[in-house]
Amino acid sequence: MSDRSSGAGCPNHRRYKRPMARGSELDAVVDACRATIAGEELRLGDGALDWGRVVRLARFHRVQGLVWNAFARKRMAVPEEAAVPLAADAQAIAADNLSVAVESRDLLNAFQRAGIPVLFLKGLTLAALAYGSVSTKSSADIDILIAESDVGHTAALLSAIGYQLTVPRLAGADAALRSWHRHHKESVWVHHARGTQIDLHTRLADNPMLIPQVGMNSPSRDVEVAPAVILPTLEEDELFAYLCVHGSSSLWFRLKWVADFAAFIERKSGAELSRLYRRSQELGAARTSGEALLLADALFGSLEDAAELRAQLLKDRPAHRLFRAAVRQLAGRNEPREPTATPFGTAPIHYHQFLLAPGAAYKMAEALRHARLVLDRL
Repeated sequence: MSDRSSGAGCPNHRRYKRPMARGSELDAVVDACRATIAGEELRLGDGALDWGRVVRLARFHRVQGLVWNAFARKRMAVPEEAAVPLAADAQAIAADNLSVAVESRDLLNAFQRAGIPVLFLKGLTLAALAYGSVSTKSSADIDILIAESDVGHTAALLSAIGYQLTVPRLAGADAALRSWHRHHKESVWVHHARGTQIDLHTRLADNPMLIPQVGMNSPSRDVEVAPAVILPTLEEDELFAYLCVHGSSSLWFRLKWVADFAAFIERKSGAELSRLYRRSQELGAARTSGEALLLADALFGSLEDAAELRAQLLKDRPAHRLFRAAVRQLAGRNEPREPTATPFGTAPIHYHQFLLAPGAAYKMAEALRHARLVLDRL
């Protein structure tokens, strides 16, 4: 990575350096992702690595396909203890994605026959746009977006083709599911035979005050994810804003989300990145897009050709504060752990969510949302 990608020459660059030690296992994983994103040869350092930990990190962050794509070109430098599991994971990801592509095609056909408009989010469509291929990005679940008014018809359709509602656990009452979707962005459905999971969205942010203009009425485009498999997804401006909100809402605790975002913007000019940032503000992404760009830049040099935008964001105190919190969450533990694995492990994420947009109205809406989440668990 160039000096610019690690913060040299930037305002406040002492507080904007790469968030892990050079030569560390996480550094090696990030470098491998970067090599895949940029289409470059991976340069492995001379220091000794705990290769078991490299594998554990790649698996936790769900970037095994990206990491192995880079490591495979340096096969002689990667010991068997890492090469064998990573190669197996990468093969499984590629195979799973082909299965998901077929399932997505069949789902789209079913929705079209039923006359229900649908968009596919992240997953295979993002993989095709960001990486030019769906073979390396982990995309096991299928995220789809429908209009809230179509919840009842969609529930009947999914049930008819073998999917069962798992979140929330309801006794099949349409009114109860519609009520759930008025207060929650998604429900979860699992195919009873194949185990495929669908996250059914009726909006794109937990807090409806974030990106309220992005939804089923937004501009869309078709993306070919496999031969003869073409899926509709959000257009570029709306997808950019959505990816920022999605990652920030989870405090970017998985490297996968940052890597996908960085790959999505990899070949965009500085002028285009500035335009996307401005447009994301118009769409209601608030502070999330500044945080996303700073984090992608610190890890992958995403603002290398956008010096003015980088300087602007580094002067934005709220965005910079969010960026530092994301760095602590992403790189602050020796061993990766799910936030839910420890008591109060999700507390930093919940606190972070309160800071994603300014204003008392947003914070009040967030407080009500969290209160409802507590009631859901009772």
